[in-house]
Amino acid sequence: MNGGVPNGARDGRQGVRARGGDAGAAPPLADKRALRSRQDKQMTNLSSANAPLVGDAFGAALLDQLAGLPGVVTYERDDGYVQVDSTNYISDWNDRDSWAIARAAGRVLDVGAGAGRVCLRLAESGLDAVALDVSAGAVEVCRRQGVQNVFHGTIDDLPSTELFDTFIVLGNNLGLIGSPEKAQGFFDAIALRMRPGGRIVGGCLDPYQTDDPDHLAYHQANIAVGRMAGQVRLRTRYRRLASDWFDLLWMSMAEFAALARQSGWQITDSMPGPLYAVVLERN
Repeated sequence: MNGGVPNGARDGRQGVRARGGDAGAAPPLADKRALRSRQDKQMTNLSSANAPLVGDAFGAALLDQLAGLPGVVTYERDDGYVQVDSTNYISDWNDRDSWAIARAAGRVLDVGAGAGRVCLRLAESGLDAVALDVSAGAVEVCRRQGVQNVFHGTIDDLPSTELFDTFIVLGNNLGLIGSPEKAQGFFDAIALRMRPGGRIVGGCLDPYQTDDPDHLAYHQANIAVGRMAGQVRLRTRYRRLASDWFDLLWMSMAEFAALARQSGWQITDSMPGPLYAVVLERN
């Protein structure tokens, strides 16, 4: 020991002797570059080890909720904003849900069925309801909950022979339109599988009914690049899992009505509010 510094560590790197016999000399530039390269590689490996695993985060949360655990998910927006969602998707119910299912008739497709709570209520009312979800975990929870007809995939994945009278799109799932450019495709996919005289009953979030500065700043950033204020890119997080990034389109009811009209649909009934609901029928 020399002055409390271990021998061979006087260049600042424990266990590596200073070169050239001068304990106070700085290491050559090549040595510094090699050290930095090793440090960068170590940090990259550490970051990779700590990165979330891409998977069915929402489905994992639903499975935990069914098992009696909290199953609290987090939504991460692409600007870094995070929001905790403590909804109990197994049992939570609200007035908008009741309003919507009262307007369902005939054979019903529940788009984005989650844990199947809407399908179960529809079945209690004597309606033939089919649950549809892209989450394998959600599909499993639907089956365990007793939903009789469950399909894993999107509307486009349904066989062309599967036709419905009502499309239920609750849980703000009308936002799955994603962008104005995708609206026509969304409505067309439904129209292909809808019986004559059918309807859409769904809900959405009005992005303008907020005074949160983080949301308002996000709106302005969207507008600055020519996007609608309510266009959102986010992913779902649960424990170590993260979904792929996906797009949602939050719209005021007036904005939604305009997009629907362009695609040949009109709002025939509505429940206003920050989380609103609508009934749409073809023109």
